Amino acid sequence: MSGPGRMFFGEEETANVIKSLEGTLTRYRYGLPGDTSFVYQFEREVESLFDAPHCLAVNSCTSALITALGALGVQPGDEVIVPGYTFIASMASVVFAGATPVLAEIDDTLNLDPDDVARKITPRTRGIIAVHMLGAGADLDRLGAVAKEHGLFLLEDVAQACGGSQHGRRLGSIGDCGAFSLNYFKVITSGEGGFLLTNGEALYRRAYAIHDHGFAPMRDGTVDDNAIFGLNVRMPDFAGALALAQIRKLDQILARTREVKNKLAAEIGDLPGVTRRRLVDPAGDCALALAYIFPDAGFADEVAGLLGTRTLLSSGRHYYGNMGQLRTMDKPGGSRPFHRPDAGNARSYEPGSLPNTDSLLARTIALSTGSADSYSATGFGATVQSTDDEIATVAAKFRSAVTTVHG
Repeated sequence: MSGPGRMFFGEEETANVIKSLEGTLTRYRYGLPGDTSFVYQFEREVESLFDAPHCLAVNSCTSALITALGALGVQPGDEVIVPGYTFIASMASVVFAGATPVLAEIDDTLNLDPDDVARKITPRTRGIIAVHMLGAGADLDRLGAVAKEHGLFLLEDVAQACGGSQHGRRLGSIGDCGAFSLNYFKVITSGEGGFLLTNGEALYRRAYAIHDHGFAPMRDGTVDDNAIFGLNVRMPDFAGALALAQIRKLDQILARTREVKNKLAAEIGDLPGVTRRRLVDPAGDCALALAYIFPDAGFADEVAGLLGTRTLLSSGRHYYGNMGQLRTMDKPGGSRPFHRPDAGNARSYEPGSLPNTDSLLARTIALSTGSADSYSATGFGATVQSTDDEIATVAAKFRSAVTTVHG
């Protein structure tokens, strides 16, 4: 099933896509003076909505991450700290930058544990990627303090939390850069796509050059600082047309996911031996999932089995233990596609390397409240289209499963 944004498609998306056929189908309006592309309009509206200096639309969140790491100056030999619970793109982007991903534990927010991040810093550490999982933010105050103390960048991966906030500021606008997804399963969608927020002009110019063959913004000559070899990860205007319609509905979509989550939580009520995921800022939660942490993995597995779902430990390549690429990264013929193996890397990526993460994921069941996706172990629950009766039925099934196993 799709993310909530797809369920809000209407006349606005259709009208924009049809109008995009009148243009040049790219982010540039060649030969159309005075006209602006949907991609350009989308970027400006994001800047306004997120109160961010610069937005750059790209073709995926992975491209946004790679672009950000290049703009932030990550080089071969550097280390970048990432959580053991994320999507594999967080690690892959670091590898494509020629650097080494260093895994850190999560805590009961299901996001990066700032204390373990501090323990993982070495002289080679260049930055931290804070991934906001299942719609809720990592502790950016504490992670920002760690980054500042050690002179590191803080890059937010907001793929699963577009529109969320923390203490009044939108996620993705707090760190040095924020990378977003517009994938089919995300809060808002253009089918495929993403965007990047940066907090300064220099970062933006470097990011723009990386995303479009070394050009300066809007192809106004080349980048002034130094010539940069760029890629082509531009967003096509079809995607921009969809993205523009969707960004205008973002707060409407989040209002509905929050309504569904609040109703489901109220129907479930308190449960014996089970606690809710801790939220750094409950008001800023995107409310894509309602996560319950059980006292032991056996209890959680039995409940999941009764519901036909799985614990987060089985959430595909969101769990480091399911990412075989990590374990072949620095072996001859391994998974680094363009870079020489890192002879200085002696880190373990085997399951068990992050015992707190392993335990938390094995003990957590996430009920969908906005984004239902069996691959990410959120296949059971409600959606933005669920009626009150359907939400009550989901709650009753969950309560029954917990009380049956608990005895």
